[in-house]
Amino acid sequence: MRRPVGRRGLKGKGGGKIVDTVHISERPAEAEDRAVPGHWEGDLLFGKAMSPIGTLVERSTRFVLLFKLAHHDSETVVKALAKHIQTLPEPLRRSLTWDQGVEMARHAQITVDTGVQVYFCDPKSPWQRGSTRTPTGCCASTSRARSSTSTHSPKTSSTLSPPSSTGGLARPWDS
Repeated sequence: MRRPVGRRGLKGKGGGKIVDTVHISERPAEAEDRAVPGHWEGDLLFGKAMSPIGTLVERSTRFVLLFKLAHHDSETVVKALAKHIQTLPEPLRRSLTWDQGVEMARHAQITVDTGVQVYFCDPKSPWQRGSTRTPTGCCASTSRARSSTSTHSPKTSSTLSPPSSTGGLARPWDS
């Protein structure tokens, strides 16, 4: 019997819904007004042949981190996010906001591994993560123009980063 194609990776975990989420409305006020660095927004981009790129955008500085992923399943994405978050200085690890994508089914592991609380937007509400919209849009159009993100090394992936709207800071903690 043919089954409808749906979201994979959450079998038996609430019918496609991510469990134990913390809503974006519970995010600290300092994240909303962008006064304090360390609050990140994340998303996935897909190049040709569905090759995924993870993106993290810091809300106050608009600093963008890009990282290549082998797959876009929850285990791979969560491990990569934890790895990249742990490279940040402690003061820049305050919160992470994500959409309702199934890649975050294991979101609690990020908090365990990094101490960073993960907040979730309402379903189908990308404007609630406003910091990721312009950088991911620029990166998506750039990566789609190329053959595949699987051909990019970390060196070439960094060239996918859009110009900063905050004066071209290299890294917010270098000063």
